[in-house]
Amino acid sequence: MKIGRGIDLGAYVLPGRVTDPGAVIGQAVAAERLGLRTVWLSERWGTKDLGVIAGAISQVASSVRIASGITHLQSRHPALLASLAMTTQALSGGRFVLGVGRSVDAMWAAVGLPRSTNAAIVDHVDIFRRLCRGEKVRYDGPAGAYPSLRLNDIPDQPVPPVVFAAIGPKGLQLAGRHFEGVLLHPFLTPDAVRRSVVVVRDAEAAAGRAAGSVRVYVTVVVACDLPAAEELAVVGARAVSYYQIPGFGERLAAVNGWDPDTLTRLRSHPLLAGVRGVADSVLTRAQLAEVASVLPAEWTNGAAAVGSARACHEVFDRYREAGADELVLHGSTPDQLDAVFHNAEPIPGYR
Repeated sequence: MKIGRGIDLGAYVLPGRVTDPGAVIGQAVAAERLGLRTVWLSERWGTKDLGVIAGAISQVASSVRIASGITHLQSRHPALLASLAMTTQALSGGRFVLGVGRSVDAMWAAVGLPRSTNAAIVDHVDIFRRLCRGEKVRYDGPAGAYPSLRLNDIPDQPVPPVVFAAIGPKGLQLAGRHFEGVLLHPFLTPDAVRRSVVVVRDAEAAAGRAAGSVRVYVTVVVACDLPAAEELAVVGARAVSYYQIPGFGERLAAVNGWDPDTLTRLRSHPLLAGVRGVADSVLTRAQLAEVASVLPAEWTNGAAAVGSARACHEVFDRYREAGADELVLHGSTPDQLDAVFHNAEPIPGYR
């Protein structure tokens, strides 16, 4: 689906905290009906396993691409990750996109897995691609020690494109040099996206890659034509779940040029007392919305698409002008996006 002046749209399925993964079926069918280009899964251990969800989507939607947004390279053995990817390629006819990210060192220490270094990430991706091509891999280095790896059978399908989720300049440069795409985080302003795209394109050129070969996916939280309370619940809940994480919130504030003192006020909210990890794994959406009320409007509505469908389309166009190749709509699931496509008044110059 292209909207406005030609921007591709995708959307997240099963966003946030989920107890019933079966809802993904209706969401995937809605994504296909709307003509979305890609559906994305933010994998979480428990009810949002990438392999299971990707397999399910592949059987109920015949054209939409299926992307992880995100998983992590070290959370599966390299052969298992490549096997997951190529099985999904076989089931979907080559529609899988592997989105990966770095996460934070505290998470890896807590679960007993090695932290992500740039060298390990680059080598993991090389191992993944080689296995997906059917090659035998012998490796000992930053990504681990693997004496002899090979997939027994591979389908007649291409190696999936690999997309890297990045916020800071080092991650953006890594994406520009080594990946087929970059996934930019929710709650980046159009200006922050524009600056990020420049870093990616400069790294792409420095690596001798063709201009525009790295696809830029920009995640935008959307609350279109909703009552004010519901809008706050959709946008505010997403915002709090990111901003409250120590270190992570600071990175988002720095990229947007915002005052980081706001994070101290947010984290001092009584409902966040004692919360470790991601807030939306503990608090209800109503509680998250209450916490979000302490955030400046710039930190929520100023970096999201809210209001009327026309207003949302205008925000989409600002992200397109900032360099986005595809917008990944978040917060509202595909079955909640009809208003985005059907309620907008004509905008001069749009098709």
